[in-house]
Amino acid sequence: AFVALRGERGRYVAVPACEHVFVWDTRKGEKVLILKGLKQQVSCLCPSPDGLHLAVGYEDGAIRVFNLLSGESAITFNGHRAAVTALQYDHLGGRLVSGSKDTEVIVWDVINESGLYRLRGHKDVITQVLFLKEKNLLVTCAKDTLVKWWDLDTQHCFKTLVGHRAEVWGMALLSQEKRLITGSADSELRVWDLTYIQEVKDPDEPESKKSKGSSSPGAEEKTEEDETLELDEHPEERIVKCSKAGSIMREGRNRVVTLGTDQMGKFLACHGTDAVLEVFSVLSEEEIQKKLEKKMKKARKKAKQSSEEEPERSVKLSLQEEIQRVTTVKASSKIKSFDLILSPKGELKMVLLLQNNVIELYNLDLSAQVAQAVRVSRITIGGHRSDVRTLAFSSDNIAILSAAAESVKIWNRSTLQCIRTMECEYALCSLFVPGDRQVILGTKTGKLQLYDLASGSLIETLDAHDGAVWSIALSPDQHGFVTGGADKCVKFWEFELVKDESSVQKRLSMKHVRVLQLDEDVLCVRYSPNQKLLAVSLLDCTVKVFYVDTLKFFLSLYGHKLPVLCMDICYDGTLIATGSADRNVKIWGLDFGDCHRSLFAHDDSVMYLQFVPKSHLFFTAGKDNKIKQWDADKFEHIQTLEGHHQEVWCLALSPNGDYVVSASHDKSLRLWERTREPLILEEEREMQREAEYEESVAKEEQPVVAGERQGETGLAGKKTIETIKAAERIMEAIELYREETAKLKEHNAICKAAGKEVPFPVNPILRAYGNITPSAYVLEVFKKVKSSELEESLLVLPFSYVPDLLRLFNEYIQQGSDVELLCRALLFLLKIHFGQITSNQMLVTVIENLKKTTISRVSEARDVLGFNMAGLQFLKREIEAKEEVTFFADATERFEEKKRKRKKKEKMVLAVL
Repeated sequence: AFVALRGERGRYVAVPACEHVFVWDTRKGEKVLILKGLKQQVSCLCPSPDGLHLAVGYEDGAIRVFNLLSGESAITFNGHRAAVTALQYDHLGGRLVSGSKDTEVIVWDVINESGLYRLRGHKDVITQVLFLKEKNLLVTCAKDTLVKWWDLDTQHCFKTLVGHRAEVWGMALLSQEKRLITGSADSELRVWDLTYIQEVKDPDEPESKKSKGSSSPGAEEKTEEDETLELDEHPEERIVKCSKAGSIMREGRNRVVTLGTDQMGKFLACHGTDAVLEVFSVLSEEEIQKKLEKKMKKARKKAKQSSEEEPERSVKLSLQEEIQRVTTVKASSKIKSFDLILSPKGELKMVLLLQNNVIELYNLDLSAQVAQAVRVSRITIGGHRSDVRTLAFSSDNIAILSAAAESVKIWNRSTLQCIRTMECEYALCSLFVPGDRQVILGTKTGKLQLYDLASGSLIETLDAHDGAVWSIALSPDQHGFVTGGADKCVKFWEFELVKDESSVQKRLSMKHVRVLQLDEDVLCVRYSPNQKLLAVSLLDCTVKVFYVDTLKFFLSLYGHKLPVLCMDICYDGTLIATGSADRNVKIWGLDFGDCHRSLFAHDDSVMYLQFVPKSHLFFTAGKDNKIKQWDADKFEHIQTLEGHHQEVWCLALSPNGDYVVSASHDKSLRLWERTREPLILEEEREMQREAEYEESVAKEEQPVVAGERQGETGLAGKKTIETIKAAERIMEAIELYREETAKLKEHNAICKAAGKEVPFPVNPILRAYGNITPSAYVLEVFKKVKSSELEESLLVLPFSYVPDLLRLFNEYIQQGSDVELLCRALLFLLKIHFGQITSNQMLVTVIENLKKTTISRVSEARDVLGFNMAGLQFLKREIEAKEEVTFFADATERFEEKKRKRKKKEKMVLAVL
């Protein structure tokens, strides 16, 4: 999404990067700002109309609104139970609507930082949500093939469009919201004409006046159908009439992925699952009129020639003439999403985020005869274009190697900068050659590639195996290495220096020494630290151990139900740990080949396993997005490193054991550092249990609200651990208030009996707040509850605390403090506890008092607001009047200037003549 930053639009682009959002300067190709997320992946972005804020939706259903000036997150909304899939601000930026995978739509109040209501009606993932500027209406579409229209005054779905055969993937409003365009699973963009019908009070008025001229003949045909709908369903059917105007054909044959317009609605663009973005121009009403007039002239000429009458009736613009294809943009890879912006110079800027982790910016010059999109900039800094499949650390712990399908990169560990990028084939395994000046890669095609890091060039390529080289291991004496491949061979290699024809100096090379032939594909090979044994994992789910010198068979480790994908031998050669696709890790003794313990390690395949140097601790990486640390002596799980959002393919430990680097399908490399603080297992377990409890709280059934219809609408918030904690804080504050007031009564009685003043001990909590009264402390706690969590917190609050709260509310409102917040809480409490409050005789006087104080205070607040609004309106009129005067003054000055220039020019011409 394009964001406005430093007063510029069309230069800065916000892009999700796992849990963060990066803001890039497209001109310089630099990262300007990082909007830091928590743990969940970003799923959706939407900049606010004023350009100062960015709403970010996450995989867990949370929405955070970031301030682009400070980069801080000011507001958090928690309402959805699944990933946020659509976000949209209204034209003023006061409300935000979100759609989610949980099939619900929630409207949020951004200014008050609270949820307004939840709309239920769709049966599948929401794909797009749109506010209508002029009316208080909302349009939503989803994968359930439906487009729904909601009246936000009544929070009610008054119309459902059912003209689609498959999922509706996107939609956009055009021509000042008189057209709706929808994209589905085919190559057709369906266009609907919208006619807004005024509600007519007089029943005797003829029907022709009720509906103001429909914008297409199709709509008139549908009037009967609409009449029946009005009778059968709801009278609100009169709000808007929707009729199909036709279709625009896309070039792409597959489904629409994103469909969008620029802010002015002049341009429409869409793309499918391919690399082509199609751009259409939408004619404005003036341009349509001009075109019609031209057509009329032609029709009249024809009519004169063929003596026809009334040619005007047949003249109409086709849909293809109103929405014209401008150009198609061919990106370098499949498009993930895009954004458009029309610059003041009249250029259309398009930014594309591609599937291979690249951002491309295109400019379209609209004044040119043939509009052609030109690529202006491309951001490819840092990361790989595809998933990293192998990692390695240099022997000095400084350099990290990462290799993927197209390139191998060397990173500096301390600065996290990429210092070398070299093209390679699809790499599966790698190692640093002793000395850290060269690296070797094993590829999917069975080649070994040797690279020189100083020059960044490929020195040598050897055809090592007939199939993929799955594993490579350096020999402990560092004279050579061993490779295992899909051709059922284990090959032994030695380093040698050979004379290079091009230079005098000798260069490093690899010499094939011997081969070990096996019956199955080799998946992993590892040397024992004393170089006496070689462990080989095979496709038949076993691990076979051979003597290195004679290649004689020594042990077979069998017990895994699926192939062993990774293994490692500890530093003293006593233990071997194997990780398998059956999700288990087994720890074996290398002396007799006995299984010490089988651990259920991950919820999916174990992809990588490595021992920490000089210890019996080891790390595993799994397809369940987690990295775990284990103790091979006590068979205990030590800790889980959570951070990746998708499958972790590989990891590497630094030789000193202080760093772990991991690579995942989420296209990120993550570096983990060992801290000096001690790790207490009991505390870890406790934290894990707390996290599980918090997760279970969020998954619990939401409480039913008395008086709420369990239908289309509901409360916006959801029960979370934060709302429970907020309710507990309120309860504690009320209890403290009760205790302190009881103590004060006792104290006063004692003073009365003694006939003198006795010092009253102040509660330490109240002292910390500056010796405030207990009732003021309750208000302080109440004000600290987040606005977005207020309703949910009050919902959890037991009724026994409500009478005290009502009495306190009366006291606060009388003082005139926080009237708006207190009224909101009061009305909500009355709504949910209506029955109990009205049946309680004790509360009659409290409610009576509240009625008086609230009405008077609210009317006072209204008067203040009204007065301020009137003052602002007056100032606005004053400024406008002044501006008009200056505008005319400017215009006359300019006119005089032009006159002077013309006279000067005439004089010069005369002089020349």
